Amino acid sequence: MQGKVSPERSATTPVYVGIDVCKDRLDVYIHPAGLRRPFANSPAGIKQPKRALEAHEVALVVMEATGKFHRAAHRSLHAGGIAVAIVNPLRSRLFAEAAGALAKADRVDRRMLAILGESLEPGATAPPSALMECLQEITRCRDAAVAARTALLNQLGETEARPAQTEIKRQLRAAETAIENLGAEIERLIAADPHLARRLAILTSIPGVGTLTAIALIAGLAEIGSLSAKEAAMIVGLAPIACDSGQSSGPRHIRGGRAHVRKALYMSAVSAARFNPALKAFYDRLVAKGKKPKVALTAVMPNLVILANTLVHEDRPWEPAHA
Repeated sequence: MQGKVSPERSATTPVYVGIDVCKDRLDVYIHPAGLRRPFANSPAGIKQPKRALEAHEVALVVMEATGKFHRAAHRSLHAGGIAVAIVNPLRSRLFAEAAGALAKADRVDRRMLAILGESLEPGATAPPSALMECLQEITRCRDAAVAARTALLNQLGETEARPAQTEIKRQLRAAETAIENLGAEIERLIAADPHLARRLAILTSIPGVGTLTAIALIAGLAEIGSLSAKEAAMIVGLAPIACDSGQSSGPRHIRGGRAHVRKALYMSAVSAARFNPALKAFYDRLVAKGKKPKVALTAVMPNLVILANTLVHEDRPWEPAHA
């Protein structure tokens, strides 16, 4: 017979596992074996997928980020020595549509997650420590309180009815109290951990980076110090994305990434463009070339996060002139 004959898949053939996670259930699909099985998303049920996978040589398990529902399974599988990749749900949905799976269903999602793992081989990620997970949750809660305060202030400016103003002011006081209490708890958690306290000291030594931006980097960019310059800019969504076709070279734009970290960096870029000597000179050069101030500030932001990443990696504070 002409051509190559595909070898039979053995029990030791590496498999890719897709797990569709919801509040109550873990839907597991093993590719290319085609095996599928549901498990309860509970302390007892989470142990079962790990036992079910012992009979296979697991190359990678792929799950979507689902807030808190995937965390316990992620920790359990990682503790069992199984590589787990957590992917953005948008990425997996776009992959499924590109593969022709237009339907959105649990049985489709778990299979496409497994195929995504085999095709794209996303990097495995370790679950955050209990301290970092707690810090991230409190930081998100504080950010929500800040957003609520902003919305209430806007509402207060548009309201003339006295009873409504009284109620809005009461909610504002509650939001202010929440922001203050949560901020104090964040600082306490960081001060209690020598590693995080050192990281905070390094970041706040950079002219333009205040305590709030440093906390946003610590909680929102836990990988800081272990990234390359390009990775640091890309994760935050500050790497210019090319838009070229043939002989046409389109304008570069930033997109994606971690918006909450990028938002904090913008305010620091405004300050760094005034008080950080190197970044101020960079900003002034761009403005002198005709760049709009906001465009120049956007260019300062990746330089700022790259500088922070480098200093944390080298474990040293910022210096005006480093050897």
